[in-house]
Amino acid sequence: MQAMVLEKAGRPLQLRRVQVPRPQPGQVLVKVAACGVCRTDLHIVDGELTEPKLPLIPGHEIVGTVVETGQQVTHFHVGDRVGIPWLGSTCGRCRYCRKGRENLCEQARFTGYTLDGGYAEYTLVDEQYAFFLPADYSDAEAAPLLCAGLIGYRTYRMAGEGIERLGIYGFGAAAHIVAQIAVYQGKKLYAFTRPGDLEAQAFARRLGAVWAGDSNALPPEPLDAALIFAPVGSLIPAALQATDKGGVVVSGGIHMSDIPTFPYRLLWEERSIRSVANLTRRDGEELLAIAPKVPVRTEVQTFPLVQANEALDRLRSGRIEGAAVLRMPNAG
Repeated sequence: MQAMVLEKAGRPLQLRRVQVPRPQPGQVLVKVAACGVCRTDLHIVDGELTEPKLPLIPGHEIVGTVVETGQQVTHFHVGDRVGIPWLGSTCGRCRYCRKGRENLCEQARFTGYTLDGGYAEYTLVDEQYAFFLPADYSDAEAAPLLCAGLIGYRTYRMAGEGIERLGIYGFGAAAHIVAQIAVYQGKKLYAFTRPGDLEAQAFARRLGAVWAGDSNALPPEPLDAALIFAPVGSLIPAALQATDKGGVVVSGGIHMSDIPTFPYRLLWEERSIRSVANLTRRDGEELLAIAPKVPVRTEVQTFPLVQANEALDRLRSGRIEGAAVLRMPNAG
């Protein structure tokens, strides 16, 4: 099969022909139709996430069809369309798993990082960590739901209840999905983009933002919560400054540049800062149930598999509106 392979961090992916993997007990073999290009992939390729298996096939927003099942598989059958997210396996035994916090599992493995992912024509997944997908979405449209959507939804959920005024910093793949859910649930949405990015600000307003502006600006009224999807540490104090008393700032990224020092007054009055790590299967089930009801519409730009490096370059430079998705040469 064809696959785009990371052989060393900091270098472009290489197009390689590799063996189609065989499913082990509990696994299914999936013929990949589409795979989203996530900012986490960029952090892995650029060496900012430092412990990938090498060589590695990246990609963890995978949509495809089951073509073979291993022994003991009961949940999926040949012909089922499935989605494969970042969380690839957990131990089920550690103190985090026992508390229902499998996203923090001490022995977790991750698709496209410690397990080969979806920048390939075929991939494997443990049947317990894949999802059935709503029929409302094409393969390319469904792909961003599997990380941008899932991590975005978890970030949004961690902001807590009673949120009326919500800010989102970094209006890319995750933000454009969360924004639609927030507006559907009656939140007043404020979007913050790179300074001068008028296209992203117009995009946010089209999705229902009542205000859109530069990330170094203050909104017209204080926020109850702010979600940060851009990997820029200086946005933490900026978001704190924009939040009201008791406000929550939630960072949804797996990697961020250093947070600069800031005066205690920005944190005072019971403001708080939280981070999001990975996802749980419950997050996936909830998001995939609510997405068709909104309905969430994903904005995608598609690239053939062999142009994965171009898609990553465009993501790196902020030249993707919505989400980038790779299409496989064998996709129908």
